[in-house]
Amino acid sequence: MSDLEKTREESFGAALTAVIKSNTRQYTMIAALLIIWVFFSFLTGGLFLSARNLSNLFMQMVTFAIMTSGMVLVMVAGNIDLSVGSVCGTLGALAAWLMAIRGINPVLAILITLFAGFVVGCWHGYWIAFRKVPAFIVTLASMMAFKGVTLLITKGVTIGEFSEGFKQIGQGYIPQLFLSDDSLHLTSVILVILAAVVFFAATVRTRRKRISNGFTVLRPSLEITKIVIIAAAILGLGVMFASHWGIPYAILILAAAAGIFTVITNRTPFGRHVYAIGGNIEAARLSGVNVRSVIMRICMLMGIMSAAGALVFTARLNAATTAAGNGFELEVIASCIIGGTSPSGGIGTIFGAIIGALVMASLNNGMELMNLHVMYQYMVKGLVLLIAVWIDIANRKK
Repeated sequence: MSDLEKTREESFGAALTAVIKSNTRQYTMIAALLIIWVFFSFLTGGLFLSARNLSNLFMQMVTFAIMTSGMVLVMVAGNIDLSVGSVCGTLGALAAWLMAIRGINPVLAILITLFAGFVVGCWHGYWIAFRKVPAFIVTLASMMAFKGVTLLITKGVTIGEFSEGFKQIGQGYIPQLFLSDDSLHLTSVILVILAAVVFFAATVRTRRKRISNGFTVLRPSLEITKIVIIAAAILGLGVMFASHWGIPYAILILAAAAGIFTVITNRTPFGRHVYAIGGNIEAARLSGVNVRSVIMRICMLMGIMSAAGALVFTARLNAATTAAGNGFELEVIASCIIGGTSPSGGIGTIFGAIIGALVMASLNNGMELMNLHVMYQYMVKGLVLLIAVWIDIANRKK
């Protein structure tokens, strides 16, 4: 090997090491997810990685993942929302009552439910932002109160049987628009290929824009490697869905929510203000950030995402029960923390939270396939959450 080749190899290795160090949280959780998948696949004789089970796995995590999109903003700003599970149960019961009891059109019921989530967010924001009551107390009070509201709406019984159109939100798959044999859903394949192309184009555009503005970018070799890996992951998921029944509508809703919130956090002044408040609220205030307005908007978005999660969950079950939403707040918060969102505020990404939700869903799904007793499932999830927080503390010390 020539000296020039050695220099190039060393520079590539050094650049790769620097990238990994600067994205330790993301790469750690992705590695952990792959290890979990391989582990459960081995223990279940390959059943865990079957197309059918992975499709079910993604359907199970959609509700939590949608709500984590809002929870990331809440936690990045240094707050917490303990009421997300109870609010989800109440809003799901409201949607069910509107459709099954009052006979309201599903579209109107969806809009009313989303507006109700917005109102709940305004209620939380008023007390947190303008009355200075700690978010922990406000949402703890709501967690208890909305359990009662759910019982009031349902009267202690299950409300169910919705229209086919509404059930498609949580149970449906995109239709097959092209003739093919039943082994492959061509519409899903074409959709993920388009998604990979859009990702490639967006990455190239962002790179050119950063270069033109004088910002540092990844080395071309690293950028190409990153594009290839992510595009392969997108195509792999698409083939997996296409091998089953296609891409679920719920996954498209999650993708839309994740995309919108990623743009909000990365490309808007509001997103930068959220991170500034989480990093140092006094410094943000002195810099001219309207802290009360930002927190109010965060709570509004969290309420809307709770409503969206409630609609998907209710549609998937085709029923609203008094127990709906119980424990959801733990799953959502744990997903954010496992995905790299710091409980102390200032750090967190939407992508990381989605991966965290996938990790939690993988643990649940894998342990259920193994018929592991529920008491051990709680122990494992608690230990994973503890380790995730410990890693966050260790990284902050560094």
